[in-house]
Amino acid sequence: MKVTIENKKGLNKDLKVFVDKKTMNSYLDEKYEEIKGNVNLKGFRPGKVPREILKRQFGKAVFNEVLDKVIKDTSTKALEENKIKPAGQPKLDLKTYGEDKDLEYVISVTELPKVEVKALDNIKFDQYEVKIDEAETEKRIKEIAKNQPNFKDSPDGTKAKEKDLVVFDYTATVDGKSFKGGEGKNTQLTLGKDLFLKGFDKQLVGVKKGDQKIVEAVLPENFPEKEFVNKKAKFDCKVINVKNPEDIKIDDNFAKNLGAKDLKDLKSLISRQINDEYKNSLDRLSKNQIIKEIEKFKVSEIPQNLIEEEIKVLSQGMSEEDIKKSRKNFEEVAKKRIKVGLILNEFGSQNQIKVTEQELQSEIQKQIGMMPGQEKMVMDFYQKNPSALASLRGTVYEEKIIKLIKEKAKPNKKQVSKSEAEKILKASQNQNNLPNTENKEDIKATKKVEAKNPPIKKAKTKTSSKKTKKVSKK
Repeated sequence: MKVTIENKKGLNKDLKVFVDKKTMNSYLDEKYEEIKGNVNLKGFRPGKVPREILKRQFGKAVFNEVLDKVIKDTSTKALEENKIKPAGQPKLDLKTYGEDKDLEYVISVTELPKVEVKALDNIKFDQYEVKIDEAETEKRIKEIAKNQPNFKDSPDGTKAKEKDLVVFDYTATVDGKSFKGGEGKNTQLTLGKDLFLKGFDKQLVGVKKGDQKIVEAVLPENFPEKEFVNKKAKFDCKVINVKNPEDIKIDDNFAKNLGAKDLKDLKSLISRQINDEYKNSLDRLSKNQIIKEIEKFKVSEIPQNLIEEEIKVLSQGMSEEDIKKSRKNFEEVAKKRIKVGLILNEFGSQNQIKVTEQELQSEIQKQIGMMPGQEKMVMDFYQKNPSALASLRGTVYEEKIIKLIKEKAKPNKKQVSKSEAEKILKASQNQNNLPNTENKEDIKATKKVEAKNPPIKKAKTKTSSKKTKKVSKK
């Protein structure tokens, strides 16, 4: 194979690839030997069909298949040997080809620009650490205790009041008729919350253990038995017990019931939980600061084809007229996004950052954890949508790159209180609500520009070749 570079125009260049006919014939010989043992033709033993017969039967298909293979192998090698990383899909123009002929073709490619990443080590950004006061931790623990009420049996003869728990059995009728779902055993209601039927629990205020009480309530719109919807039902209630609320004692036993070792351990866990709630959001702010700094870097030239692709993404769903009006703004945003993607990718490549299958599966498991009961749906989504899986891989790849940049760069470490963290996040949210395309979402630029050679598609040729067909095996 011989490769010469022609017509250099900035990032655009043509690579002329020449493969002599001897090499082409060796590929053809190899292919005919391969199919020889697999083809069964009448009058010939397996593996003994003469090449002339095979050529007459499958010649065109064999040649096209070999041609595709040679082009794929040599074009990939040509790009790799010349250290060219294509920005988008290279085009291919066949000049000469055919049986017992030399192969000559031209690869027209737009190259990704060379970018400098050393300056990433000097990037400055704010790295926040939230200091959680003990008072904040205790306040959260008290809220948890408050939401887990404890009840004790009230003395016999005590009348139920608001906030008490009433335990009762009931049978219900509408116009004297019983209905499905009209019975309940050991039903528990905390009076004052009105969680059963509207106005129901108020009628139980004043009942005592052992009382029989008729309660009337209207059945709701979503009641399963449609004929009884919006009708007044009578509930014959027998009060089994009345319980009074009591404050939960916040001690080691309380902590153990919540899965902690003791109260000290619970405080540590709650403090970490509060910190994590803010840390993730503050980490995103740090990431955005890094992205903004990268946007200031200089790149000699941005490939126009990548700009056009990014504009399509930015303008999705818009009318042609609106796209035309916003074209200048879209171009600026697109250039910034692509530039960030190029720099992050180069940094990832130089530092040999890769996403393992284990890391990808771990990320899917995180998503499953956020959608309880929909595990199968999430798994099916990624199994049936390779593009969604690739997008997720890109997200993980980007996060690994940002993490390494943070480790190498120069953070401005800030320790803030919970209230200060809230102010910082609120200010950021207000800024992101500005009508600016750049602020509407995080830049996922690394997924747009990947430092890999894309597959090469055949352009229309001067002497067109029919689409290759696989050799049929009879």
